[in-house]
Amino acid sequence: MQQDDLKKDFDALLPGQSTEAGASRRTALRVALGAGFGVGYAAAAMPVMAQTAIQTPADGLEAGKVEIEVDGFKVPAYRAAPAGRHNLPVVLVIQEIFGVHEYIADTCRRLARAGYLAIAPELYARQGDPSKYTEIAKLQSELVSKVPDAQVMADLDATVQWAGRHGGNLKKVAITGFCWGGRIVWLYAAQGPVKAGVAWYGRLVGQSGALTPRHPVDVASSLKAPVLGLYGGQDSGIPLDTIAKMQNALRDGSAAAKASEFVVYREAPHAFHADYRPSYRKDAAEDGWKRMLAWFKTHGVA
Repeated sequence: MQQDDLKKDFDALLPGQSTEAGASRRTALRVALGAGFGVGYAAAAMPVMAQTAIQTPADGLEAGKVEIEVDGFKVPAYRAAPAGRHNLPVVLVIQEIFGVHEYIADTCRRLARAGYLAIAPELYARQGDPSKYTEIAKLQSELVSKVPDAQVMADLDATVQWAGRHGGNLKKVAITGFCWGGRIVWLYAAQGPVKAGVAWYGRLVGQSGALTPRHPVDVASSLKAPVLGLYGGQDSGIPLDTIAKMQNALRDGSAAAKASEFVVYREAPHAFHADYRPSYRKDAAEDGWKRMLAWFKTHGVA
């Protein structure tokens, strides 16, 4: 994860809010995440736009914290599913840089109301607690930069298996993710047991390193599942020429690569789906959500 990836998310936060205004928004939007994860939004995600943040109720759902054991380590996760139902299609929900906070939990509940078992593992859990960070430099240097892609892929494999033991149909698994998680969607679609992916403004190119040896453009030609990319035309951190580069790589790839598509919302910025932030664009977010659900259905995850 590069410094500019993090800066994109923090730049989208509402500037210039007074302490009093920020406190009122925090008070209005501190919603319990069930039996774990504390309450509300990650500290670094403050202040919150109370007037646009969506709050999806958990009534009729099994929703809350679970733990997924991976090589002796218990990875916390937020799970939501229609109560009393089994053999459900599964969606892995991959966090933005702030971790599994209220926005990601609410996204799981929205998917559960659409008939899915949605689960969001806390993919930084071994490195630390992202909800405690308020400074971008510390979040990057002390936590995000230390998360290996290989660890993330293994945790997602374990999450899929957990879902299969708890009401999920492993023949119908999809993945979606936002920003940091959007990049992960592309990577997992190249190796994981999923039938479809939807990447919301995930970075496509980057510098390779020991912990992040490959990026989406490097795995594009070998995708095992088709991915729908939802991107903003005004996203300064993801230039349109990198989308064009990715599209070229997909054209020369596997059947799943060739079936992948991009939708670019020309007037939308980065994080246009994040309804609790000023970057939110209602029309693009709602259209992208409808496209996501249709993509899952088209590719057998419904």
